[in-house]
Amino acid sequence: MILFVRMDKTEYSIPTPDSKNMRVGRFFVNGPFVEDRGFMMDKGTIVSAKGFLAAGVACGIKKSGKPDLAVLVCPRGATAAAMFTTNKVVSAAVTVCRENTLARRIFGVVINSGNANTCTGTKGLSDARTMCRSLAGELQVRPDEIFLASTGIIGHALPIDKIQSGLPVAVKRLSGSPKAGMDFTRAIMTTDTRPKIATRAIRLNGKIVTIAGTTKGAGMIGPNMATTICVMTTDAAVSKALLGQALNKAIGQSLNRLTVDGHQSTNDTAILLASGASGIRTIQNRNSAYRAFEKALCEVADDLAKQMALDAEGATRMFRVEIEGAANPAEANKAARAVADYDLVKCAIHGGDPNWGRIICAVGSCGVQLDPGRLTCWIGGVCVFRNGQPTRFDARRVSKIIRQKEHLIRVRLGAGKAADFCYGCDLGYGYVEINAEYHT
Repeated sequence: MILFVRMDKTEYSIPTPDSKNMRVGRFFVNGPFVEDRGFMMDKGTIVSAKGFLAAGVACGIKKSGKPDLAVLVCPRGATAAAMFTTNKVVSAAVTVCRENTLARRIFGVVINSGNANTCTGTKGLSDARTMCRSLAGELQVRPDEIFLASTGIIGHALPIDKIQSGLPVAVKRLSGSPKAGMDFTRAIMTTDTRPKIATRAIRLNGKIVTIAGTTKGAGMIGPNMATTICVMTTDAAVSKALLGQALNKAIGQSLNRLTVDGHQSTNDTAILLASGASGIRTIQNRNSAYRAFEKALCEVADDLAKQMALDAEGATRMFRVEIEGAANPAEANKAARAVADYDLVKCAIHGGDPNWGRIICAVGSCGVQLDPGRLTCWIGGVCVFRNGQPTRFDARRVSKIIRQKEHLIRVRLGAGKAADFCYGCDLGYGYVEINAEYHT
């Protein structure tokens, strides 16, 4: 079967699964062909990559009435990769989604916000499987061909009846329009104040390939091998093994370099789906096409990480910590994260205070090797501490640097040649207010 869709002023075909009858929103496959010529694709949402449809609705999980149920569908099925929190306590959604990563193709993703479905016992697992089964039933595919994620308050039973009622509504609204893509993003948000979206288009083997991503997350961010809830799509064709490697590197070099408060969530999930709808040959080895794809994917993930830092709970600015001269890569990473996580550094940045002593204290107390006589620190391009001693610098100038939307902190440990970085944000009054009242 073939599904013809008009996107970017061109028409292309998408084979649908086997010979099954399949309803996807206003599309209905029940014969040799189905056509829809009702929308144009603009760049800038999760459906910017060809071959995907999205929707977001309010099903009543959030008391506010805001959107809380998101659905993403790839009618032809997508090659998929995913990464998850390494917290030993995980959401039922993480448990079930991990199991489903073994599937050869993934046809849909369902995400709810407002409820984490964590620490909910056997009922939570049953509800997570029901989410997959319900969307699979709408798409007429297998439940293990569905990915899922949940985010929100821990320890509350998932209102599965509301999700089951909301899913058919969401499926009917599935579309490749920019509005549908934005609806999806808004439906996964919790304490976020704005949507986070990034896209890149590159030319591979003579064809244009698009990568799109969206994420949610403003607090409880100190990821390790995953990140909050992040979904990325591409119309490239990439083997399952290489897709997983690309996702691992992209998350490792961006979202895993971000810390808001040093606290890893129980629900962190990062998903990458490849529809192959661009028409390029499948990338099956680490050739130039793979390297170009990986680079663009890393750029999308890095863009999303910066957006998360700038929308962190109570934050007003972000910073990048670069460590050089570390004894080994692990210690470089440890030192960078120590500075970015240090509450006194974060408070000084919120106040625009050029207090380099707090930066030096952070690296000195985190247990890495360093040479006190060679220890050097820069804020922006200004050296504030050189070879173990303070320098004379213009405090007003450095304060102005710190008050910018973004700035750089660089530290040389003098213990070796390894380097790494981490993103952080300031600690503002709003963080305490949000988290003091989050549950009540």
